[in-house]
Amino acid sequence: MSTASTDTDSLLVTARPDLNRRVDQWLDHLADERRLADKTLVAYERDLRQFLRFLTMHLGGAPDLKDIASLKPADFRGFLASRRRQGVQSRSLARGLAGIRSFLKFLERRGEVNAAASSVIRPPRQARSLPKPVAARDAIEISSGDLGMETEAWLEARNAAVLTLLYGCGLRISEALSLTGAMAPKAGTRTLRIIGKGGKERIVPILPAVCEAVELYLKLCPYPVSPDGPLFVGARGGPLNPRMIQLAMARLRGALGLPDSATPHALRHSFATHLLAGGGDLRTIQELLGHASLASTQIYTEIDSAHLLAAYDKAHPRR
Repeated sequence: MSTASTDTDSLLVTARPDLNRRVDQWLDHLADERRLADKTLVAYERDLRQFLRFLTMHLGGAPDLKDIASLKPADFRGFLASRRRQGVQSRSLARGLAGIRSFLKFLERRGEVNAAASSVIRPPRQARSLPKPVAARDAIEISSGDLGMETEAWLEARNAAVLTLLYGCGLRISEALSLTGAMAPKAGTRTLRIIGKGGKERIVPILPAVCEAVELYLKLCPYPVSPDGPLFVGARGGPLNPRMIQLAMARLRGALGLPDSATPHALRHSFATHLLAGGGDLRTIQELLGHASLASTQIYTEIDSAHLLAAYDKAHPRR
């Protein structure tokens, strides 16, 4: 049985036993065969639970497998409308519908339902927001470690090393903090093996500046960093909580006068945007970021185009 749910009892009262078993089998399929991340599994299960709760009210009782097989497009529209009335935004509605469709497709492959009714429902339109990268000069200053934002030099060096990894290698913060002592970039290191979302592996190049930042942190760190232990440690020597890097970034924003959008993850966006502006091709950037789909990477072309248009509007003599 899947362990993704943190509230299994809530699910059990909104579905009959036969349907509960299928839900567990679906979640196990997503975890074991599709290797989805834990957070994605939790979100999918939560969205499906909300749908089953709606059906319990809509049908006058907890649904079973036969009820799922007899759903009509109007049932799905009613669910989306009810969620909209609760103030749920389009992005969350679209994600919820995607999870429900995934479950129905799973049942369809088993020959138990026809998923066509959900397929005709269009997900709500949502405004596409572009990632907000940090300017190159600000990204370099953020990761310099020279601003004196910490009370101890080793903490300043640690934060700088983590932020340099995010910007220099395009890592997610979880990927940087999952590195072990044995994986620490050192002088002469050319590449780094990263296990990203869904257990996907990729190789990223290492800049000398990254190696220098990590080596300085290791030199100043008062705690021993074992080969099998976390590379980055907290103030008491335990694994570093990502919240500490987020707080450090918030202090840096204040010191440098940067907007709230300048988060640790914005450094990953900056990595991609600055590579693209420097002539990097999308396929390479896709590989470096670990995106499963090129469509996820193409959004950075829109950022680059927006910057070009803004510069054109500002500088052209006929503006």
